[in-house]
Amino acid sequence: MSYQHILVAVDLSEESSELVNKATALAKPLGAELSLIHIDEIYHERYIGLVDINAQTTKISERSIALLAEKANFPIKHTFVGSGSLTTELCHTIQEFNIDLLVCGHHQDFVSKFLSSAKKLIHHTPVDTLVVPLNND
Repeated sequence: MSYQHILVAVDLSEESSELVNKATALAKPLGAELSLIHIDEIYHERYIGLVDINAQTTKISERSIALLAEKANFPIKHTFVGSGSLTTELCHTIQEFNIDLLVCGHHQDFVSKFLSSAKKLIHHTPVDTLVVPLNND
């Protein structure tokens, strides 16, 4: 199977660059398009009524994802920043933009053994999902 459009879900941590680099290495030989997405799930749930704070957080996230895109050494088709349910927002984006592979990271720390976004994604995404282990040194 040859993937045409790869979506990389990033949390904007330091390991996000590593994840984008791995997705780029996959996209190049396939001739696939590459897009990046960040969904701020936790912040949205806690502060849904604070419009000014949400707007400020979105601007920071947009700058951070733009920097990731610049460092990718590969053309990034779209960068998306949003808030809400991670699985809902990703599934909506996957369908709307004809994504056929989702790449996400999984932090290998104690907390992630119990609270993993990757587990949720595996059960809900309608496309192939590549989970990349990210070490927290």
